[in-house]
Amino acid sequence: MLDKTTLKNRILVLDGAMGTMIQRYNLTEEDFHKGLPENSHELKGNNECLNISHPEIIEEIHKEYIAAGADIIETNTFSANRISQKEYGTEAWAYTLALEGARIARRAAGSEILVFGSVGPTSKSLSLAPDINNPAERPYSFRDMVEAYDEQIRGLIDGGVDAILIETCFDALNTKAALYALEKIDRHFPAVVSVSVNDKSGRTLTGQTLQAFYTSVSHYPLLAFGLNCSLGADDLTPLLNEVAGFSLFPVSCYPNAGLPNEMGGYDETPEEMALQVRKMAEAGIINIIGGCCGTTPAHIAAISEAVKGIRPRKTDAGTGIDKTLTVSGLEPVSIDLKNSNFTNIGERTNVSGSRKFAKLIAAGDYETGLQIAADQIENGASIIDINMDDAMLDSRSCMEKFVRYISNDPAVAKAALMIDSSQWE
Repeated sequence: MLDKTTLKNRILVLDGAMGTMIQRYNLTEEDFHKGLPENSHELKGNNECLNISHPEIIEEIHKEYIAAGADIIETNTFSANRISQKEYGTEAWAYTLALEGARIARRAAGSEILVFGSVGPTSKSLSLAPDINNPAERPYSFRDMVEAYDEQIRGLIDGGVDAILIETCFDALNTKAALYALEKIDRHFPAVVSVSVNDKSGRTLTGQTLQAFYTSVSHYPLLAFGLNCSLGADDLTPLLNEVAGFSLFPVSCYPNAGLPNEMGGYDETPEEMALQVRKMAEAGIINIIGGCCGTTPAHIAAISEAVKGIRPRKTDAGTGIDKTLTVSGLEPVSIDLKNSNFTNIGERTNVSGSRKFAKLIAAGDYETGLQIAADQIENGASIIDINMDDAMLDSRSCMEKFVRYISNDPAVAKAALMIDSSQWE
C-alpha cells in the first residue's frame, strides 16, 4: 500500500520528462489523429491523444524510465481535462484520454512500480484576470475547474493509478479545485502537490510565497508537497531547503535539466544533474526525486545511482507551522492563539459598517473600494474583513467581484481575507 511509511525507508525516484521523449519520435499530424474520431483541429502537440493513437509509444517511454531505475512513473495525462483539451476541440475525450493514459502506465508498471496520475494546472488561472482592464473577468469559475478536474481524476483512478500528482502548480486556487474534486471522489486517496515557482525568489506566477501556497493546500492529508519545473536542481535547492523547513509532509522535487538555452533546449548532462541531486539528498531534504523538462532515462539512471544509500528526509522534520493558526493570502498570516496577542483586522471594507464603502460598492466603484483595503494593510492590518450583506445589493455578485479585484492586486492580496456574511453562498 502506498502511504507516508513508504517514504521513510528510502528516497523514491520519479521518472523524467514525457514531452522530451515524445519529440524524439518525430511524429506527424496524422500520428495524433490515428484511431480518433474525425477532428478538424490540428492535434500535433496534444500529447494526450497518443494514449489512443499510439499507446505503444507511451508504453515504451514508461518502460525506458523503469529500466533506468524509476520507482514511480507518471501518466501521460498532464492536460487530459476539458479546459485544456478545448483548445484542440477534443474536450469530449478528456475522461477517455485520462483513463487510457492510466491504463498504459499501469500496464507498463506492473505491480512493483508506482503510478502517479499526472494532473496539470490547465493554462487558465482562477486567481488572475486575463484582461488587466477587467479585473473581475475569469474564463472559468471555481465550479467549472472542479468539474473538469473531477472528470480527469475519475479517469485516472478508474485506470488504476496509485496516487494523484497535481503538478506544475502556479495558482493555489486551481490546485484547491483539484483537491476539492479529489476529496469528493475519495478524501483518503493519496495526492502529491508540486509547485512551479516563477523565479529564484520562490514566488509563484500569482505572486504567492511557497509557505503561503503550502498553507493554502495543507488541509488535505498530502502524500508529499514539493517543487518541479522552473529551474534546475542547483537553483531549486535553496527553495527546497525552505520547504523542508516548514512542511509536515514528505518533500518531493523534480527539477529541469538546468535552464533552457537560447533555442529552448536543456543542456545539463545526466552527470551534472546527478551531482546537484546528490548534494540535495545528502542535505536530508527530499523523499521523492525525479526530473522534469529536458530530462531523459539517462538523467533518471544517473539520479537513481546518485541517491542510492542516502537516507530520506525525516517525514516529521518540519518545524510545524500549525502550532499557531496559519492562514494565507499571497503571504502566510500567523495568529497566536496562545498568548492572546492582538491581530489587526481591517474592517472598513464592510457595507454594514462603512457608509463610504457601501456607497462605492453600490456605485460599482470597486477600484476605490480596493484602495480602502490597501490603506488598511498599509496601516498594519494583516487580515481584511469583507462584508456585502445589504438588501439593496446583489451580495453574492458583489462579494465575488470585489474578491476578484483583490486577487489581481498584490498589495491587497498579500493579506488574508475574512469573508463576513450571513449568507453561506
